[in-house]
Amino acid sequence: MPAKGKQYFFISSLEKGIRILELLAEKEAISISDAARHLQTNRAGVHRFLATLRELGYVEKDEEDRYHLTFRVVELGMKVVNRHELLRVVRPYLLELSVAFNETVNLGRFNGGDILHLDKIDSREILRMDSEIGSRAPAYCTGLGKSVLAFLPEEELNEYLKNTRLKAQGPNTITSRRQLRKELERIRRQGYALDNEELSSGLRCIAAPVFDHTGRAGYAVSVSGPVTRMTMERIEAIHPVVRQTCLRLSEKLGSAQGAAGG
Repeated sequence: MPAKGKQYFFISSLEKGIRILELLAEKEAISISDAARHLQTNRAGVHRFLATLRELGYVEKDEEDRYHLTFRVVELGMKVVNRHELLRVVRPYLLELSVAFNETVNLGRFNGGDILHLDKIDSREILRMDSEIGSRAPAYCTGLGKSVLAFLPEEELNEYLKNTRLKAQGPNTITSRRQLRKELERIRRQGYALDNEELSSGLRCIAAPVFDHTGRAGYAVSVSGPVTRMTMERIEAIHPVVRQTCLRLSEKLGSAQGAAGG
């Protein structure tokens, strides 16, 4: 029988899971004991919910055994993503690149070792890149991802390389950690990254990092298209514009990186 005051279809266990998500959103990070106290329930039940959410990628556990939400939660709201303040700031810069080159322009965020596609403007050409907003791609074989990886703190990059299997995705995927490190060093020096059929055959992408107000390169912007249009000669013309656009955007977000010109 359902609890008094609740409809027969009400799922109490689902309610508890949602309450835990809401609690994590409010508290940022919380231990099992504190969560159980706030929710007035037992530790064993809270542990099972958190373990399940962690397995699904919605929460992570830190060194102090406290749980916090991951950016995966944002993916649930991608249908209304235009309400996100960041996207309202970024959108005019994406439009600039779209008008300039008539290729697909993407905004990505580094999350959990992947690039999460937050926004894009499609090319008007029939043959074009077609990544979906909310979709993910491995960071090591994308222009967006390599742009961010190149500027990670050394300890964080080492951890990423240690825990990431560099599996071939396209004909030119870098599968050697040593070679990838050299590639990231080159990207760090020149300020932009190239995906030359590393994620997918027939696709080239030029990308640059976007630094936030803390100076972290958590985002990146790219221009991508088929190799038939994105020739290496055209790449040479596009990459300075992409890099300069991202520096301006970084400055808009309050980063000293943008103000200093990288």
